[in-house]
Amino acid sequence: MKLERLMAITMILLNRKRVQAHELAEQLQVSLRTVYRDLESLNLAGIPIVSYTGAEGGFEIMDSFRLDRQLLSYDELMSLTIALQGLQSTGTMNENKMERLMDKVGALVARAEQGRMDDRERIQIDFSPWRHSKADRAKFELLRQAALERRVVVFTYVDGKGEVTTARSVEPMEIALKGYVWYLYGYCLRRNDYRTFRLSRIRELQTTPKLFERKQLTRSDSPKEVCQTPVYGTTLELVLRFEGGGKAAASDHFEEHELEWQSDGSLIVRATLPDKPWIIGYLLHFRTDVIVLEPHRIAEKLRDAALSIASLYENSPETDNG
Repeated sequence: MKLERLMAITMILLNRKRVQAHELAEQLQVSLRTVYRDLESLNLAGIPIVSYTGAEGGFEIMDSFRLDRQLLSYDELMSLTIALQGLQSTGTMNENKMERLMDKVGALVARAEQGRMDDRERIQIDFSPWRHSKADRAKFELLRQAALERRVVVFTYVDGKGEVTTARSVEPMEIALKGYVWYLYGYCLRRNDYRTFRLSRIRELQTTPKLFERKQLTRSDSPKEVCQTPVYGTTLELVLRFEGGGKAAASDHFEEHELEWQSDGSLIVRATLPDKPWIIGYLLHFRTDVIVLEPHRIAEKLRDAALSIASLYENSPETDNG
């Protein structure tokens, strides 16, 4: 317990310019006498702690001191800090553990270099979704723990259309973040094969007492290979014309080499996309700012979908403006 407390005091002092004894006592939930004894122990261990009196007084570690960071350069430490901030933004990791880890990494930087660490503020990596509830975090933590303990999980899974649910028993291998979406990769005992499950479609998740042995994965079976290789199946060549506000949206959604700016100010996009039912919904979100030039069957489907939506409001009561 004392060793953990000494490490905590060291990390606090390394990451803050000056700290008063009563702050340390409150944070560590010990007496002032214990704090003074711990500070003396750290001094005897070779950590140069100096004290200052007065209203702005307190304890601090000499500017030239740093923990041994071994082979990590300053630039590598800054990259590590930025990466950890990105991971922290997902909201899926234990907040207290992440804060302690960030403190430890920050402690590897000499006080004289702390000012340079402000450079990391110029790069922000935020993976946090717009909607991220406590239930989402609990689901993530349950799956993470099950994967670590090699326990089979059971749940019901909703298909892409939101119509069919199936009961699944899965050996969880890995949780992966792809874009803004979390996925579970594991061995499905129902299908007797590896499957990738979108966490947002997992319902009634439970851990079972049943343990499993991690199977030897081939390259094609590995989680990284599955998550990095999109499986589209049949694709279609789309030619789209964007006008108005749709041009900015198209620039966000498509690659630069797919964009052809026209003399009349419109934008032509030539892109290869999966030939899946969701493509119609994807195009609908551009509203009246897009026209499908090719293929014609997609243009017809988009037209039919728009008419179906309009028909829902044909007999709706008029809004009372009075």
